[in-house]
Amino acid sequence: MSFIFKDELVHVPDLRHRLRQLRWFRMAFRKNAALITQHFGYHFSIDDTKLTRAFLNWIETVEVQKSYANIDRKDFIIFAAGIALKELIKEEPAKLTGKTSENALSQPEMREIVAFWPEGFLYTNYCVGAIAAICQQEFGTAPETSKCAEDLRTWWSYRENVAEIPDYAIAFLDKFIGIEPNWITPNLASARSAIRRATLGKRTANPILPTG
Repeated sequence: MSFIFKDELVHVPDLRHRLRQLRWFRMAFRKNAALITQHFGYHFSIDDTKLTRAFLNWIETVEVQKSYANIDRKDFIIFAAGIALKELIKEEPAKLTGKTSENALSQPEMREIVAFWPEGFLYTNYCVGAIAAICQQEFGTAPETSKCAEDLRTWWSYRENVAEIPDYAIAFLDKFIGIEPNWITPNLASARSAIRRATLGKRTANPILPTG
């Protein structure tokens, strides 16, 4: 499957930096909500105060760890999206207000999942779409989503776990795009498998020689 929204973003110049602007972040989020309405018939009201708080918390957390982008930029982009997902789930800026008819041609395999957790799908679709579009722009290819992203049982676990530990949103996002999740410390870029492998590779290539 593919989460909708990538095609709306991929032609936006310098998307990675655009999304770090509050006005653009909010505008893109509303566009994402409109797409969910178009495809699945779910309508949402958006609380701009909560959305702004999620954005500011996201930026603050990413800034503290941004040095890891120099080690593996692609993995850090995915990690940063996971942080955004966590903050959206915590702040809950979207509220379901109703449902109308859906697009009958739009991803029938996802209908049960969207019906089960419309807001969670909205947040996840936004973050996965951003990952896919940024990776397409910067690396020429977007990561494939895992089959588990179509599994309602996985979404049950996702919803239950993030309600107790919001950091798990980062690990579930990794799982959805086929990356090995870190369930112990998902909020630490330094603990990610790709970052650790890249760090170890640099140490091996540039060993510290004894002095004296």
